[in-house]
Amino acid sequence: MEKVIIAGGTGLVGHHLRKLLLENGHKVMIVSRRPGKDTQTWNDLDRNGIPEDTTAVVNVAGENILNPLKRWTPEFMEKVRSSRIETSKKLVSYISQSKSPPKVFASISGVAGYKPSPTEVYTEDSLVQDFDFLSKLVIDWEISSKLPENVKTRQFTVRSGVVLAGDGGMIQQLYPSYFLGGGGKIGKGTQWLPWIHVNDLAGIFHHGIITDSVNGVLNGVSPQAITNKEFSEALAKSMSRPALVPGFVNEATIKVMFGSERAKIILEGQQVSPDRTLKNGYVYKYPEISDACKAAVANFAIKRSV
Repeated sequence: MEKVIIAGGTGLVGHHLRKLLLENGHKVMIVSRRPGKDTQTWNDLDRNGIPEDTTAVVNVAGENILNPLKRWTPEFMEKVRSSRIETSKKLVSYISQSKSPPKVFASISGVAGYKPSPTEVYTEDSLVQDFDFLSKLVIDWEISSKLPENVKTRQFTVRSGVVLAGDGGMIQQLYPSYFLGGGGKIGKGTQWLPWIHVNDLAGIFHHGIITDSVNGVLNGVSPQAITNKEFSEALAKSMSRPALVPGFVNEATIKVMFGSERAKIILEGQQVSPDRTLKNGYVYKYPEISDACKAAVANFAIKRSV
């Protein structure tokens, strides 16, 4: 049985990862600002460091970038950065100072470091470039998560694509417009959408924790490359709704909702391949967008009914 500490354990990814770990017989502690059952507060870690019997530390903390209720202001941008980078620095410090460090440290980042392109196919060995706020964030995020060479803890980082789930993320935001029959491609619709079902993202972390050979960067995306139009059609079909061209949520609306820079996540895209993730033996539960959308929509319906 592994003992795992999750920073960001109350968020979308952390919630699903905690559930998966518990289902597989592991003991899980989350890091929170507030005390509670099976919880370590940041103050606890400041005082006492990482508990000596900890097997793995996972950092999936970070302010939700695509929260439509938050305007893309300098203050929110700083919160997005600090919620990722400062928590990463703290965990690196705790692990580095531990007399009995965990066996593995896993962290999350994003595919935004791969420059949008209609033709390029990015793998884990591809160059990460600094070309805008989000790409710079990925670079700084990963640097802040790097353990010193003298620390023998195994480390891996999952660069996540757009996370699909019924209880949060993109589908939850799009569900109302699609339910009303107003779903459809956004912008040209030909832009790539690197995506992953939340259960697979949690699954990659779990696989990495229990597999000693996993290290370095893993692309947390599905092996099926799709465009925004193909995603829209799959989501609409899973809800038995039409996929209008364009839908209610068009390019102009996205820019108003999120700001032009943040909207790039949806309006521009990269074709990202999980080469190393597959080579390390992870088997996807939802490799096809049709199945991923069906599962997410079913979960949304369950959440709405309880």
